[in-house]
Amino acid sequence: MDHKPHLPPDLAEIERLAEQALATIPAELRRHVANVVLRIEDFCDAETEKEMELESPFELMGLYRGIDMLRDSVATVRTAPDMIFLYRRPLLDYWCETGEDLYTLVRHVMIHEIGHHFGFSDDDMEELERRSE
Repeated sequence: MDHKPHLPPDLAEIERLAEQALATIPAELRRHVANVVLRIEDFCDAETEKEMELESPFELMGLYRGIDMLRDSVATVRTAPDMIFLYRRPLLDYWCETGEDLYTLVRHVMIHEIGHHFGFSDDDMEELERRSE
């Protein structure tokens, strides 16, 4: 990673990792999320924290916002693009606590959020993650 020693990765560095991770998703899935907007923020907003009944914003590392493919149709009126949010501070907190490789962690969260887009089960997402390594 090309960040300064002893400084945590910034938003742009997390975004680069997420874009690298997105490039590893199998093509048949990646084409369905080609128009999804990737947003990197330090934490979720207060509305999301309340909506998800979080005790702390550190509980949420990523979130898919939009219309999942199970509910999407030609009659769907979109008021905003679908988005995948990654939350930098919870990711870094988890990274520091576990020692897990940061790219691997970001990739795992990305796959999990894309899985939500497709309505996949946790087992389906684990298989997708294995296939895309």
